[in-house]
Amino acid sequence: MKRSYPESSSSGSLEPPQSKPRYNPDGDGHFLEDESTKFFARKVADHYSARTNQTLEEREASPIIHLKKLNNWIKSVLIQLYAKKGDAVLDLACGKGGDLIKWDKAKVGYYVGVDIAEGSIEDCRTRYNGDADHHQRRKKFSFPARLMCGDCFEVRLDKVLSDDAPFDICSCQFAMHYSWSTEARARRALANVSALLRPGGIFIGTMPDANVIIKKLREAEGLAFGNSVYWIRFDEEYSEKKFKSSTPFGIKYKFHLEDAVDCPEWIVPFHVFKALAEEYDLELVFVKNSHVFVDEYLKKPEFIELMRRLGALGDGNQDHSTLSPDEWEVAYLYLAFVLRKRGQPDQTRVNNRRDKGKMHVDKEDIMYISSAQIDG
Repeated sequence: MKRSYPESSSSGSLEPPQSKPRYNPDGDGHFLEDESTKFFARKVADHYSARTNQTLEEREASPIIHLKKLNNWIKSVLIQLYAKKGDAVLDLACGKGGDLIKWDKAKVGYYVGVDIAEGSIEDCRTRYNGDADHHQRRKKFSFPARLMCGDCFEVRLDKVLSDDAPFDICSCQFAMHYSWSTEARARRALANVSALLRPGGIFIGTMPDANVIIKKLREAEGLAFGNSVYWIRFDEEYSEKKFKSSTPFGIKYKFHLEDAVDCPEWIVPFHVFKALAEEYDLELVFVKNSHVFVDEYLKKPEFIELMRRLGALGDGNQDHSTLSPDEWEVAYLYLAFVLRKRGQPDQTRVNNRRDKGKMHVDKEDIMYISSAQIDG
């Protein structure tokens, strides 16, 4: 079943940043936002809000359907590896709730989803309630949920979720790079994760692999590169294809992926991400480029069967469809990471916060949050 893929490694590097003053996430510090940052955050939100839920037929016709299935497999593996029965889950940039079924299969006990896009949160609510026509196969989830609409890279979530915390596991899938437009947003994102995770809690995620993107940029003739399903374009300010180690934030590029993404994104030098995470008591467990991740976990029988069911590489029988070489190249642009909050877990976990969630989420149950409300 497994196709033969070329070996891959993340080459190229960015220099470490100059040391920054430590921020105390327990203090009352406020990260300042500028208007251009808010403009781009709104642009990203509007892009995802405008994307409609697809029918099964529309989804299967996507030019990147096998890439989507592969990404679902990677997220499923992360959840199966680290989520435990009864866990309280914080899903940052939860989107339309595409991972709800994965959390349900992990038998988690409580779920809080946060997303900046109002349209996405409404779709997530519909999916959770089992109301969408093309999700009728899933009527009810086994865990209560709470949904919030707001910018989790701007808003101080520990104040909003003080009664829900601590969480056992936090997830941020294909979204952490949207926090990297400024140091303030990057710090807010990691401060939120750290403040809300219990000691020993796990933070799982996926995001673009900066080393691969910079390597491809330097190999390209101009400031753009891609294939039949994606392209990435940098602005003229990066014409020399050099990046200052003193400014590892705000390195913007335009990313287009057929039937998925068409908005500005930001480079996240992973060693800077790792160093910043350590300031917030989040230690790296592992980081793997998606090619390496597939190669490693596709050796395990339980994940081979999961891959067969999801169909990213065909079903191993009559269906021989698999990722196209162009889709596989897109997969190389991403990595998966796992961080752990420092400290020893408390064995006597409190379950009373679960009663804050609902088994059926109405429109009026969605909480809309902004930094103005919280800081005011």
